[in-house]
Amino acid sequence: MSGTLPPLVEPAAELTKEEVARYSRHLIIPDVGMDGQKRLKNAKVLVIGAGGLGSPALLYLAAAGVGTLGVIDFDVVDESNLQRQVIHGQSDVGKPKAQSAKESVAEINPFVNVVLHQEQLTTDNALDVFRGYDLILDGTDNFATRYLVNDAAVLLGKPYVWGSIFRFEGQVSVFWEDAPNGQGLNYRDLYPEPPPPGMVPSCAEGGVLGVLCASIGSIMVTEAIKLITGIGEPLLGRLISYDALEMRYREVKIRKDPDTPKITELIDYEAFCGVVSDEAQQAASGSTITPAELKAKFDAGEDFELIDVREPHEYEIVNIKGAKLIPKDRILSGEALAELPQDKPIVLHCKSGARSAEALAALHRAGFKDATHLGGGVLAWAKQIDTSLPTY
Repeated sequence: MSGTLPPLVEPAAELTKEEVARYSRHLIIPDVGMDGQKRLKNAKVLVIGAGGLGSPALLYLAAAGVGTLGVIDFDVVDESNLQRQVIHGQSDVGKPKAQSAKESVAEINPFVNVVLHQEQLTTDNALDVFRGYDLILDGTDNFATRYLVNDAAVLLGKPYVWGSIFRFEGQVSVFWEDAPNGQGLNYRDLYPEPPPPGMVPSCAEGGVLGVLCASIGSIMVTEAIKLITGIGEPLLGRLISYDALEMRYREVKIRKDPDTPKITELIDYEAFCGVVSDEAQQAASGSTITPAELKAKFDAGEDFELIDVREPHEYEIVNIKGAKLIPKDRILSGEALAELPQDKPIVLHCKSGARSAEALAALHRAGFKDATHLGGGVLAWAKQIDTSLPTY
């Protein structure tokens, strides 16, 4: 058991009359009270991303009275975000997510100061951005950023709350290498190394039940409030796993891994995690065609086979006319190789180009040397060539 930790933040000098009225339901909880609410007012919390998990986190941190909220996000609101990113609305489509989030927070609580970092989190800026905050909430959906957040937090001695979601499942934990109880852990104690490229699909590839963001995001905010105010037992050394279909929570103990190397500097996290494997990168080099080049093949009446390596449910959403569906895993296992033509060129495509690059490497390995793949996938095709197609 990790036990209660000392409050992370000193209390503010006072609450105004308006703040007392606003936070009255907190104030009458003995464990929170005036002292806890003043600590929330004085707290500076950075939320990485105003997306699926960042949306409920920012809304509830603001409603709880966290005095300063930082938002780092360089993306813009897309219509496909609205199914789960509830901090944004229809009128925000095309607007920078950070700005949209700031406007929503202002509607929730005008007493909160929102600091925008409309930039991508990188090794160059992470330490400078993190320094100004007491606590970080990380709900990003890629491993490179997760390891970057972890290592920057370790180097600065900052605690952070981590959340992850995929389809119907989510996970939450708290990492704090320098925890005052001596039971400090970091993300690398849980996941010493990232999974092989392409092994774990992102939410953009595999989907996520929208309401799952609220379930996991609310746990993240609960942990943030506990750390700031020093109440309850934080999820330090514990991971909560939630299965929405079974409606079941499971707890896993995390222990310090003695073999975890000491973090002394930030590294190249894209290279560490690998967006695609080295073999896929080599296969794609010189064997990638653009949407315009694919259109030219169609227009010229060339005889070739267009293979869609996505999953059947993705094919139902949108497909390029004439494409044959053969999911990537069937190609990687070798099961589908007999279904591929030997007498004409093959062009592979997926959603954005990563999965088709992996499948392309497998085809080159199997002797299909003239196989190519579509850079940018069906998303690029829909954006550049056939704008009547939906994106997802």
